[in-house]
Amino acid sequence: VIHWYQQKEGEAPERLLFISGGKVTVESGFQANRYMVERISVQKRCVLTIKDVIPDDAATYYCAYWDPHLIGYYNKVFGSGTKLIVSEKKSSQPANSEILQKRHENQIMYVCLIEKFYPEVIRLTWNDEEKEVTDNVVKGDTWQSTKEDEYSIASWLTVPAENKDKKYYCKYEHEEKTDSLPTKVDSMKTAPQEEDCRTIFNRGNLMYHLMHRTAYLVYIILLLKSSMYYLTALFFIYR
Repeated sequence: VIHWYQQKEGEAPERLLFISGGKVTVESGFQANRYMVERISVQKRCVLTIKDVIPDDAATYYCAYWDPHLIGYYNKVFGSGTKLIVSEKKSSQPANSEILQKRHENQIMYVCLIEKFYPEVIRLTWNDEEKEVTDNVVKGDTWQSTKEDEYSIASWLTVPAENKDKKYYCKYEHEEKTDSLPTKVDSMKTAPQEEDCRTIFNRGNLMYHLMHRTAYLVYIILLLKSSMYYLTALFFIYR
């Protein structure tokens, strides 16, 4: 049995439908004629198709199934999810992509910067010449550029200095373009590296402080509103 869930921004996942024995059952609240599910057992695939997409369909969709391998227990296993964005704007590939590097003592930090793309959904991974690299990798969140409809993202890879001759690749997958950037190329920036890296880190720090500043202000506003309600209630009680 394969389940499909819909999760809208800021809400809990809601089961959309499930397919069992070739029969599709759509949950109440959803229009059954808009969803089609095809299960291909030989390829181990299950495809969900949404017809006549509307803005309300914007969400992240997850497939899931019950895993019976643990004796006496069933765990529901979810896929990584597919984010659907409904927009009149045409998607655009990254306008700029580059790898910067900075050496500090016995380590080398590579910064992969992908800029000005739309929509914001993008997959970014690091690889060496054999496999994907996951250790000492930090992936930042996407942020909006100067324009509201442009996004950027950065990822950091830290390796030992003795690996300076080893080639690494920053691979990004966007619906408009997929590319792989090597860490050792003639055009790699050298002189302004430190300044560029600081710029990227400063962007991240600025976003971090802005988020916390906003949260602090919201907290103060809520506290003031609560105090006003409290004083108003006291006024009417003692009056």
